[in-house]
Amino acid sequence: MNCRGRVSPGTAAPTEERSCSWLNPWVFFVSALVIKTAFVTVCLVVFLHGSDGQYKTLLQNATEWRCIPSMSAGKKESWTCCPKGWKRFQKSCYYLPADKMSWAESEQNCTGMGSHLAVITSEAEQEFLYNLAKGAATNAYETKYYIGLSASGNGQWQWVDQTPYEKAATFWKPGEPNLLFAEKCAAIHIKGKTDSNTYSNWNNILCFTSCYRICEQAVKVV
Repeated sequence: MNCRGRVSPGTAAPTEERSCSWLNPWVFFVSALVIKTAFVTVCLVVFLHGSDGQYKTLLQNATEWRCIPSMSAGKKESWTCCPKGWKRFQKSCYYLPADKMSWAESEQNCTGMGSHLAVITSEAEQEFLYNLAKGAATNAYETKYYIGLSASGNGQWQWVDQTPYEKAATFWKPGEPNLLFAEKCAAIHIKGKTDSNTYSNWNNILCFTSCYRICEQAVKVV
């Protein structure tokens, strides 16, 4: 872009046009900035959508993740990840919030974190969660942690993720569950830090009881 010298009345026009040469460096700078921005944008798009979207799940929110290397037979090396502050066991991540809620509020709270109340299907998982809860328990006479098991109106127990309820794979305390007409929610029951019982410690309680909770979500593999 050129601009011409201004001619004052009664004076001769300048013999040469004066070009706005001072604009040229700015035009170059702006052009370079636009090109650089476009390049960075393309790189980000390629990164976020590359590798079959492996990292996209982890970048959907501001959660900080902790990952460890994992090798499986016949497959290349991968990473298994849990959110910071969650404990990993086998293929799940677990979290024990420090406040108390009813069963329904507990499940809603876990859902809000992309998880659900814990679903226990093996002795190994039961032992892990019992020890995890026991480690977090205080010296109170008893502490209860909601899990993802509740009874319907007809007394049929069901897990929050629709895992089939198998009586042989449950860990109820002796004599539990009882009073099913009122106590329709399950919790891991711990009696202080001196309680050595790993299994057979589930208790059914009133669903509006304020208890701690155990949230569970699948590990992320990237």
